[in-house]
Parts: sequence; C-alpha cells; structure tokens
Amino acid sequence: MQEKIGNVTLDYEFYPGRDLYSDGPVEEELLEIAKNYREEDLNQVIAKRNSWPVLYHFSHIRQNIVEWLPITKKDKVLEIGSGCGPITGILAKKAGSVTCNDLSKMRSTINAYRNRDCGNVKIMVGNFQDVESSLTEVYDYITLIGVFEYSQGYIGTEQPYVEMIRRIARHLAPGGRLVIAIENRLGLKYWAGCTEDHVGKYFEGLENYPETKGVRTFSRKELSDIIAQAGDFKTTFYYPYPDYKFPLTIYSDKRLPKKGELKDDFCNFDRARLHLFDEGKVYDSLTDADLFQEFSNSFLVLVERKDS
Repeated sequence: MQEKIGNVTLDYEFYPGRDLYSDGPVEEELLEIAKNYREEDLNQVIAKRNSWPVLYHFSHIRQNIVEWLPITKKDKVLEIGSGCGPITGILAKKAGSVTCNDLSKMRSTINAYRNRDCGNVKIMVGNFQDVESSLTEVYDYITLIGVFEYSQGYIGTEQPYVEMIRRIARHLAPGGRLVIAIENRLGLKYWAGCTEDHVGKYFEGLENYPETKGVRTFSRKELSDIIAQAGDFKTTFYYPYPDYKFPLTIYSDKRLPKKGELKDDFCNFDRARLHLFDEGKVYDSLTDADLFQEFSNSFLVLVERKDS
C-alpha cells in the first residue's frame, strides 16, 4: 500500500499497523504545523509556540549536521530514522534521491507534509530490520542521525550495534559513506550537570547506564571499537559543537577548537540541568591537554570501506 502527499511517496508495505512509539498529543501539533506552514515560516512558529518539541523538530539549525557534506545530485541517500523530517529536506536538496525509513506512520506523515514539494523523496514506514531485507539499491550515503543508539530496538542480536553497521554496510555503493551522529556518553555537558539525553537521569551515561535498557551512547573509543568489529572500515571523527542536534560549528582532528572558542555553557532546552562548573573554562583546560576529542558533547562519524 502506498500514499502520496504532495510529491512524496509513503510506502506502508512493512508498517505493522500501529505506531510502536509516540511522543503523544504534541505530534498532532507538529502535524498541524507541517500542514499549514512553509519552511520559511518555521522560525516565527518556533518563536511563538515556545515549545521544545517544536524547536527540536523544526529548527533549520538541525540541517547543519549534513549540509556541509559533499552530496551531489548523482548520489542516492538512505536516511534511517527520518522522523519528522528535520534532515530530509536538506538531503533532498543536495542528493538525486532520498529513501527514508521510520517506524512511525505519524512522524512519516509529518515528514511528508513538511517536504511535500520534494519530488525525490520516498518514505518506507516500518522497522528497519523488516525494510532492510527488501532494499535492492545501493546508496552513496546512509545516515543514522540520532538513531544508532537505538540499534537494540532495530536489530535483535547479541551485538546489535556491531550488527547494525554490518547490515547497513551491505547497502553502501563503492566509495559510499555511512554517516553516524550520536551523543558522547562522556560528553562534558554530562559532567557539568546535564541529564542523559534519552532517559533524563543525571550521570546515567557516565556511570555506563546501570538502570537503562534499550538505548545507549558511547565514548570515542567504544564507538571506534564497535565500528572496527563490524568490518574493515576507514573511520573519520568530527565534533559538532555544542552538539549534533543544534550544531553551530563542526570541528575535526585536523581543525580542533582553540582556547577561548568554546565559551558557552550548554543550553539544555528540554529539561532542567545543574551548573556544576564553567564549561567554557573546563573546555580550555581540556584543549590545552589535548583531550577535547574525548569530551566533545557529540560525535559525527563518517565510515567507509577501506576496499571501496
């Protein structure tokens, strides 16, 4: 079964018949916004609504995480976990085609309305594990933006994070890249008093998730080790600041932050936080000690096969 919203096609072949997760009534508000406002109007909507979900799902700053990538109209993109479409629009603008996948019919509908003018977007609704077996194309870019940490829910194996990368890599074209954006469980903001992003508990990630199942993030070494276990890959780390959700600057190992550049305490828009120290001053100390990469709040990782 398929549905068309504007120029966007939604494919329900693998949809189980009900949404397996939801943020509740706020998703109706998000759908209303997507139906009635255009992209150029969204900043005014965000200002008027004064709502974290509206900011999170509709801010154009979200697009910065992939806007700089050298994606061209020759490229095919697979966006896993496309949600309400905050990244889909910029991918569609840059790429030749974008195939999206998301578990939620509601979120996919919001995505379709938001990007209904895009003639190169298809959304496959359903669990990635089911959708993956039907994919016959290969892709130049496959994105996991805020998705990799949920691999246990997508892949039912003993090593879900390793297996997730292995399965996705099968669908990469020669020279293709997997793009992972994820929080660093040792990010400085968590030491300074922010709660863990997914479960809202202080120090939960720092203590290696003693009370959490189904979602987890990783340190730089842990993430590197997972990728290495998955196959023979070339891995390049980048460091979005202040994080991957609202990146204003993206640093690399070739251009790390200089003393004085990271001077703002992290703004936690969705819930209260503590302020245990001045993050800017601590980042200066970490920069002097060549430790910024270990304490970056988020990672953006490009993964490609060495033999491609």
